[in-house]
Amino acid sequence: MNRSVVFDPLVAMPVIWSLAIIAGLLIGFALLRGLRGWLLRGLAFAVLGLALANPSLQEEDRKPLSDIVLLLIDESASQGLSDRAAQSDLAVARITAEVAALDNTELRLVRFGDGPENAGTLAMTALAQAMAEEPRARIAGTILVTDGQVHDLGLAPALPAPLHVLLTGKQTDWDRRLVITDAPAFAILGEEFLLKLRIEDQGAAPDPAETSVMLTVTVDADAPLRFEVPLNADMELPIRLPHAGINVLQFAVDGVEGELTDRNNAAVVQVNGVRDRLRVLLVSGEPHAGERVWRNLLKSDPSVDLVHFTILRPPEKQDGVPVEELSLIAFPTRELFVEKIKDFDLIIFDRYRMRGILPMEYIDNVVQYVKNGGTVLVASGPEFGAVDSLWRSPLAEILPVEPTSQVIEQGFKPALTELGKRHPVTEGLDAHVAETGWGRWFRLIDVTPLRGQVVMSGPQDKPLLVLDRVEQGRVAVLASDQAWLWGRGYEGGGPQLELLRRLAHWMLKEPELEEEALTATARADVLTITRRTLSEQPPGDLTITGPDGAAVVLPMPQVSPGLFRLDWQAPQMGLYRLQQGDLLRVVAVGPAAPREFVETIASGTGLQPVVAGMQGGIARLEDGVPGLRQVREGRPAAGRGWLGINPREAYVTEDLRVSALVPAWLMLMLAAGLAVAAWLVEGRAIRRSAA
Repeated sequence: MNRSVVFDPLVAMPVIWSLAIIAGLLIGFALLRGLRGWLLRGLAFAVLGLALANPSLQEEDRKPLSDIVLLLIDESASQGLSDRAAQSDLAVARITAEVAALDNTELRLVRFGDGPENAGTLAMTALAQAMAEEPRARIAGTILVTDGQVHDLGLAPALPAPLHVLLTGKQTDWDRRLVITDAPAFAILGEEFLLKLRIEDQGAAPDPAETSVMLTVTVDADAPLRFEVPLNADMELPIRLPHAGINVLQFAVDGVEGELTDRNNAAVVQVNGVRDRLRVLLVSGEPHAGERVWRNLLKSDPSVDLVHFTILRPPEKQDGVPVEELSLIAFPTRELFVEKIKDFDLIIFDRYRMRGILPMEYIDNVVQYVKNGGTVLVASGPEFGAVDSLWRSPLAEILPVEPTSQVIEQGFKPALTELGKRHPVTEGLDAHVAETGWGRWFRLIDVTPLRGQVVMSGPQDKPLLVLDRVEQGRVAVLASDQAWLWGRGYEGGGPQLELLRRLAHWMLKEPELEEEALTATARADVLTITRRTLSEQPPGDLTITGPDGAAVVLPMPQVSPGLFRLDWQAPQMGLYRLQQGDLLRVVAVGPAAPREFVETIASGTGLQPVVAGMQGGIARLEDGVPGLRQVREGRPAAGRGWLGINPREAYVTEDLRVSALVPAWLMLMLAAGLAVAAWLVEGRAIRRSAA
């Protein structure tokens, strides 16, 4: 039972205050005039004001509510290290017993694990959710059992009672970890870049005098390399990427006996290898309608450095015009084909014929350039079957076709061969067909394929586009000079830009256009694995080896001719090795070390500001589980061997009664009596003064 006096005014409070002011002025006037009844009149006015305020007696029947103590148990991955799980279980049992011994106090257990998508330990999020499920007025305290590695401290809620932390782990714990401090997202092929990393021992390292360790570096699926590097010091490693596209770099140090975990002894970096500037040499043997096709395509790409020469005045031309009056420059044959030929990524011969401009030894340089990894594209015209054809030069050694000296002059629609429907250069080009089909071309140079891959054909299924590999380089022959008709939109045109773009990128060895390729991309924990092949036989099963060494063998379903795709959910984060036949691929799912294992040494430093704000405490379970006691709000809530909670004294009202404190008629009679008494006193005083 709780009793209190409340006021329920009969009129608005501004009216009561106005009447009080008027009454005060009247009493002041009476006092000024010397009226002896001023006090009685003031009491009468006070009684009337009190009656208008209507004082009442409020009686509540209250039911006390128990206090609530929140106990949050961190069950994230890092809590599984050493004997931390056993320490947590002991603490939960002890706190449960302590709370049970307190009067009118309940315990709420909240267990939480790793956050989604490698978010780490979200202790503050779990605390906010637990508080939302309980009345704030009943929360007497919060106890968090954790190793102190919390990754959402910025989301700490406002607490109505002390927060205490019970730290798992031991002061003798130590761990060795590898951290990538700075790594680029992409790097230029052929150029070194610096990758910064650090290998450090945290905690009570057993051998503080150790100064160096062995570092293992692995690029994709290549053989690992080992280096001796300094310990507990920042270092810079010069790296040169081996190929374009995604390069997976793995760095690891050997595990050491006694450390908490070796999950953070490795790190994975994925660096995209890009070309700085693609250097292309375009040599046009003569002006023609399709000459600008190649120039416009290559000039439209800002990453391409194009060197273009068109031979307008061959040596045999004798027109009597002095050379100094021509707007021409001499063809720098020696500079281009001897001194700087290795600087070019692609050489295009566009309707070029042998006219004595390039000596045979220069053409032989081109052959060696291709064998050493260069690329040559021959866009042929009628001259390809003539006596001064490139076929009559040393270049014939690497060309995949032989001209028959016939030129087919008739309209035809280019078509994809069965191989071309699977080849990455031409795959899917038929999706760009207009309703009327591709537009016609009107010239085809008749060639006989010697080797390579025929991906497009013309009339009578004659080869139109032939691709080939020569040792380390690549060669392509386009047996027509009329691709420009598609660009002009003749009879609906065709995928000219897409075809030439893919052709140029295949020549430049872009990974996404490889004929035999095994690729994989990771999105969250799902691996999308793609296998491309030109073989008509389906590839064998795919073997996936996880970071723990466990292998899974899976078949790959076919989605289109020559294309197989599989979506597979990875069971854990880390580095996965994919193998199918002779093809190897390495892909990283998330970081090599999950966020839970980046920092593993138990520490309350990060939680200290949150705990101090509520006068809580941090205690190590290694020193024993502290006891619980009740302390008043505002006083220190932690001490040696004990933690405090604030009794909240919360309640719920079950019944409420309100009755008048003084009857109204009594207040009226009292006010009237005081007024009459004041009148009598003043009247007697007047009669005495008159006598």
